[in-house]
Amino acid sequence: MEWREFAESMALLARNLLAQDSVQGTLDEIVASAVRMVDGCDAAGILAVRKGRAVTLSAHGNVVEASDRLQGELAEGPCFDLADRSDGNRVYRIADMRESQPTWPRYASAARELDIGSMTGVLLYTHDADFGALNLYSQRPGAFGEDIETAGWLLASHAAVALADARAIDQLEDAMKTRHAIGEAMGILMERHRLSEDEAFNVLRRISQQHNVKLRDVAQRVRTDRPGPTT
Repeated sequence: MEWREFAESMALLARNLLAQDSVQGTLDEIVASAVRMVDGCDAAGILAVRKGRAVTLSAHGNVVEASDRLQGELAEGPCFDLADRSDGNRVYRIADMRESQPTWPRYASAARELDIGSMTGVLLYTHDADFGALNLYSQRPGAFGEDIETAGWLLASHAAVALADARAIDQLEDAMKTRHAIGEAMGILMERHRLSEDEAFNVLRRISQQHNVKLRDVAQRVRTDRPGPTT
């Protein structure tokens, strides 16, 4: 992609990020845009390291979660180090995963099995605090040159602006779990009582409001089929 075209895409990305109505939607738009906009990029993801544990906040491409999981299990890898700031770097680029990687030998070996040929990543910030890392993957060795680092910084800068008022990582994880629990509970109500999606959500919300119980707790009771407040 030519730089003029890339700049136009960045302007469009900024508008798209502002149009998202949730933190997760913003994260998903960032990684999807990275794959669309960066030549040679086959997959992209946002990884956070919390208390030594790797957490995939968003992924576009199957290899992302597998890579993040490996780094968490091995406690080594470029994204893991970048998000954790253990080496002080703010950007990394692995031109060819086939070459020896003495810093992360176990991860590099496993990454080759995942068909990762090259990688690059940039640290994300939120309110002057490290938020995580935006990581780009390619099956082809040598896919990311030095100019890609500039593209990565631009993507990360837009991402940081869009995430400036995002919740902290633990709050984000909790929100993701809550959304999953509510969605599952809605599905159960829809199946059991032949409700529409809106009707199922309204049932959960009404119970929550009438009995002063958190929506997530109401959803959990539905999921585990425990007796709880009824309408």
